[in-house]
Amino acid sequence: MMTLRPGGEAGLSALLRDRTEPLRVIGGATRVLWFGGAADLLDCTALSGITLYEPGALTLVAGAGTPLAGVERVLAAEGQRLPFEVPDLRGLLGTAGVSTLGGVVAANASGPRRLQAGACRDSLIGLRFVDGTGMAVKTGGRVMKNVTGYDLVKLLAGSHGTLGVLTEVSFKLLPVPGASATLVLRGLDDASAVQAMAAALGSPFEVTGAAHWPGEGTFLRIEGFAESVVYRGGRLARLLAPFGSADMLDGEDTARQWQAIRDVAPFHGRPGDVWKLSVKPSDAPGLVARLAADGVLYDWGGGLVWVRTAPGADLRARLGAFEGHATLIRADAPVTPVFQPQPAPLAALAAALRRKFDPRGILNPGLMG
Repeated sequence: MMTLRPGGEAGLSALLRDRTEPLRVIGGATRVLWFGGAADLLDCTALSGITLYEPGALTLVAGAGTPLAGVERVLAAEGQRLPFEVPDLRGLLGTAGVSTLGGVVAANASGPRRLQAGACRDSLIGLRFVDGTGMAVKTGGRVMKNVTGYDLVKLLAGSHGTLGVLTEVSFKLLPVPGASATLVLRGLDDASAVQAMAAALGSPFEVTGAAHWPGEGTFLRIEGFAESVVYRGGRLARLLAPFGSADMLDGEDTARQWQAIRDVAPFHGRPGDVWKLSVKPSDAPGLVARLAADGVLYDWGGGLVWVRTAPGADLRARLGAFEGHATLIRADAPVTPVFQPQPAPLAALAAALRRKFDPRGILNPGLMG
């Protein structure tokens, strides 16, 4: 097995144009999912560097191999940030690489703020990529606009390198809020916690994070101007009084708490397989009750549920038919597909798209069906 490191988009195009053998496409290798079969590695980290940053226009353009941490430092110096709160899964997956912007987009990696600011793909306004035939494609631009036909920006986000290799990405940005605070409700069971989170998210108080960590608490985050945060926090506490009295975490404790939730810290260093369920929040407690799981963490108001099970357990078999998706995030040797099998019409459409963008089937074959 070789590692191939094209130095730019032209080199990548030439490599893919003549390639017939499978490739495992990686950025910083921090959020690698299980991959069946042997393949050469395609390392994209050389496609690096910020090519445009306009703080006044809240716009960033950078190579797909640009390290995320460096971008965040540049944005923080201007009081700005990526809107979608990128998770750092190295502690969960036991990886030690450096996260890149292209890897973030390929995984559509989105943290607790997704329920308020949208996912990674919702902040992505343009990209460049090279498809499986070696053709370079540019889509989108530096401003948000309506599109016709396929929205390739959103199609590539979350495709895990199966449709093309990203070379450049463009984002809209947001200012960093002046203050933040978190209300904590203690002792709620899962069903009550989901009800409390639904009440908070349905309120006018602009909650930017809603998570339930069994045994630790139910956490509700508010961000904005300092006076507004104090006012909205007080009003939200009164609204949630039927669920119990709420503690209040200040900005520093809030940052630590949400980093732990974002990065799934309860499962770090703990054995077992890890799954991610995407479900209707109201269905989540009932589904979890079927699983006899070793650990659970609810995010996105209950719409995202992290589950830790015994090694080799087929969680989908335990769940049976349900409305949602179960994705296998960590396992020593998966005995089931990583991604939720799709209904036949969707599977046919996905296969047709892969044939269009990667007719030789060389980009991460087998990863997404």
